[in-house]
Amino acid sequence: MKAGPNMMIAGKIVYVFVLLIITMVMRLAGNSSSVLVMTVGNSSVLTCPLKGNLTMLTWRITPKAGGLCTLVYRVDKNATHRTTCSDNINWTFRAGLPPALEIQQVGIAQEGNYSCDMVSTEGNFHTSYYLTVLAPPRLSLSCDEQGSPMCEAVAGKPPAQLSWVPEGSSTAEEKCHDNGTVTVLSKFTACSTNVTNVIICMVSHPAGNWSQSIACCPSEKIGTNIFLYACIITCILIIITLLAVIYYFKLHSDRPCHKTKPPDIAPIHSQQDDTMEVEPYTTYVQKENVIYNSMSDLTVGQNLPQDLCSGT
Repeated sequence: MKAGPNMMIAGKIVYVFVLLIITMVMRLAGNSSSVLVMTVGNSSVLTCPLKGNLTMLTWRITPKAGGLCTLVYRVDKNATHRTTCSDNINWTFRAGLPPALEIQQVGIAQEGNYSCDMVSTEGNFHTSYYLTVLAPPRLSLSCDEQGSPMCEAVAGKPPAQLSWVPEGSSTAEEKCHDNGTVTVLSKFTACSTNVTNVIICMVSHPAGNWSQSIACCPSEKIGTNIFLYACIITCILIIITLLAVIYYFKLHSDRPCHKTKPPDIAPIHSQQDDTMEVEPYTTYVQKENVIYNSMSDLTVGQNLPQDLCSGT
């Protein structure tokens, strides 16, 4: 647990060291500029020391990005003039004090050299500042697909320093942006069953320090996945068993069975039956014909009228 405070102290030391280097370089270059540090979104007022009665005051701003900005104030005409300056940079007038330069809600684009040239009854005076703008990073903590914690300090200036609690092996990557900010991504790779599941990411930056915790080590994730898979398999087996039981009872239920009525078969009508039915009639007709023929022959032989014979 000592890694967190140690990283914060180290971050502040690095920040102070960077400012000292900037100051030394400017002095070696013959520029006695004062270093002014501001955080994105803050406001500040820059002043020029007044000696004698002010006649004219000029501010020249040379930002890292963009063109030269000039603001001029003339006492004799009580007039101001400005060229190619952003809207958040302007004059501010205070009672009993010389005009000053006000920067409202400073942005990264305002970083650069600010020089003041004063003309008074006692001579010409020059003062300069070097404005450094800090951009606090946005902290983001998540778990990757393998369950490893990933800590991201987005768009910080200067780059943030990341550390983990408990300490363990990690990998870090930096991505630079066009506006001078840097995103730092650190992946904690020391998760194991011997390490606590709660991992803390600590961010150390000149603009502040932040920390955030998360629990997503592979050991915990694997245990969760195994439990989830076991539940799914159990549910599937229960469903299959129920379906098998239902099917079994449908096949072996004790409900009364209804015999299936055999299909009606039309009786086979053979020619022999027709012959048997017709034969008695045929025989009868034949006998009648024989009797009729015999009677006809007898009548003709005896020359008797048929009517008599019929009557007989």
